[in-house]
Amino acid sequence: MSDGLGDWLLLVHQIPPRPAYLRAKVLRRLTQLGAIPLKKSAYLLPAGDATLEDFEWLRREIVEQGGDAWILQGVLKAGLTAEAAREAFRRTRTAEFAALATDARSLLDRARAAIPDDTTLTTEWRRLDRRVKAAARIDFFDAPGREELEVLMDTIDRTLHPAQAATPGTADALRGRTWMTRTGVKVDRIASAWLIRRFIDPAATFVFDAPDAAPAPSDVVRFDMFEGEFTHDGDLCTFEVLLRASTRAADAALQAIAQIVHDLDLKDDRYQRAETAGFAAMIHGITARHSADLARIAEGATLLDALYASLSARGAA
Repeated sequence: MSDGLGDWLLLVHQIPPRPAYLRAKVLRRLTQLGAIPLKKSAYLLPAGDATLEDFEWLRREIVEQGGDAWILQGVLKAGLTAEAAREAFRRTRTAEFAALATDARSLLDRARAAIPDDTTLTTEWRRLDRRVKAAARIDFFDAPGREELEVLMDTIDRTLHPAQAATPGTADALRGRTWMTRTGVKVDRIASAWLIRRFIDPAATFVFDAPDAAPAPSDVVRFDMFEGEFTHDGDLCTFEVLLRASTRAADAALQAIAQIVHDLDLKDDRYQRAETAGFAAMIHGITARHSADLARIAEGATLLDALYASLSARGAA
């Protein structure tokens, strides 16, 4: 984004005491621009034509109201590293995406229970979509949660407007689905649910059934179940089958997790990765702590997020 003068823009301002609303107005505008505060009156953005224009317009507003403002461009030398600054931007957007995802999941639940083309819910979806797009525009450093949120919004759109739904056989056909597995989830199903929610269907809803229950509805995707769409195949566990069918099959960290899950689920010690024993102990602790399947999946997801980050950072060696 930089033009050679430096990677960062800094807006420093002095706001007059009158008019009283000006300070709140400037703060609201800085928030809308995605700027983060370094001090009370100093705000940071990554350098670029669009961000410079945003700061210039805000500086003009401040000056026209009797204040002062300066825009500086340069590099971060001491007190704050560039990576720490990028992480600060990511944290802000991650929190915003999480809050928007909560609203989106609530809307999706109501959309699934409503009649198609419900105008009230469509209006609500459009308002939420504007908020999502505004947040995405200031996601400068690819914060976690954005992809999940965009899939949720697309799923709501297709739920409210069925004519726009994806045709069977496309990649989108596995998004926004209800995924069914057996009750009493353990290592393979916990890991598979994480893989589904993280990389295949961020808007997935999970349901659980007994092995001898009646056949699942046709719109449900079954995993790790007898005759399920995704289940054991020869000497592959369900996680390996799902990974093979996904767009992330070449991801070295996911391949490493597949090896760990394989050894624990099939008990054949094929790969014998150093992380396997520790991961097994953590999964055992999760199943001991929680009897509810959704709670096991949620806590397992936190564990698997950490394992994936660790394996990715060291190239899954």
